[in-house]
Amino acid sequence: MATRSEIESLLVLLDDPDPFIQESVNSRFNELGENAVPLLDELRADTSDPEEKERAGNIMHRLTFETLKADFSDLLEQGVKNRKMLEEAMLILSRFGNPTLRSSQITKKLDHYAEMVEPTIRYRLDERRKMKQLVKFVFEDLNFSGDTEDYHNPANCFLDQVINRRKGLPITLSMVVMFLARRLEMPFFGVNMPIHFMLNYVGDKEEVLIDPYDNGAVVTYDQCYFFLKKNNIEPRPEHFKIASDLEIVTRCIRNLIHSYERQEKPDRIEHLKELLSIAEAYE
Repeated sequence: MATRSEIESLLVLLDDPDPFIQESVNSRFNELGENAVPLLDELRADTSDPEEKERAGNIMHRLTFETLKADFSDLLEQGVKNRKMLEEAMLILSRFGNPTLRSSQITKKLDHYAEMVEPTIRYRLDERRKMKQLVKFVFEDLNFSGDTEDYHNPANCFLDQVINRRKGLPITLSMVVMFLARRLEMPFFGVNMPIHFMLNYVGDKEEVLIDPYDNGAVVTYDQCYFFLKKNNIEPRPEHFKIASDLEIVTRCIRNLIHSYERQEKPDRIEHLKELLSIAEAYE
């Protein structure tokens, strides 16, 4: 069993220029395996040095990735057949950014949010008012918003970090709404539009497009057509179809690949490509 002092020493020795020492350090970490992760997490939390934080994080990721990949593969083998399984897939993917994540904590937060808004929705019988109330709750009361300052930050792709930071990408903000809607039995869906993921509310009497990156504003199909043409994309009917749960998973992984490409982290990119290959095999 490792001690904190040993882990500290091993992290320092990772910078040693001697390849033999580096190999010995990596061998010891491999020997310790996931048993070293809690101590690495402690050291990462305690240090104020960004390089030390990143070094500890990289080792944690390396030691936990195979377990994450196995869990991800097992879930997809069952089939991502509903919104609950999509939530489970996104929580597994969140461990890519936070190896010590306790998924139950995020699930409880979503449960709590649904319990908070449920009384105001229960008594609003008009479906459009119910839809507006949930959107208002997420984007005004809870203050979720698009990350306009650091759009390509990987944190915007991980469900736990989006919930904790209240910032995200269109697709992850959409999932916050969809996961609450699942608990409230409301018909919110995702639309896999190029460049900009959208929300779709499909009620008995009307269908509404919602922009999660614009604080839940209702938009028209004409506005979406104009947006696509402005970005040199010829709009097609399939751009506005409801996205499958698996399509949402693969789009999130591709977003992460793009984020880590901008950060020039080849090891993370290769691991994400492994996860993408697994997901694509089930499409």
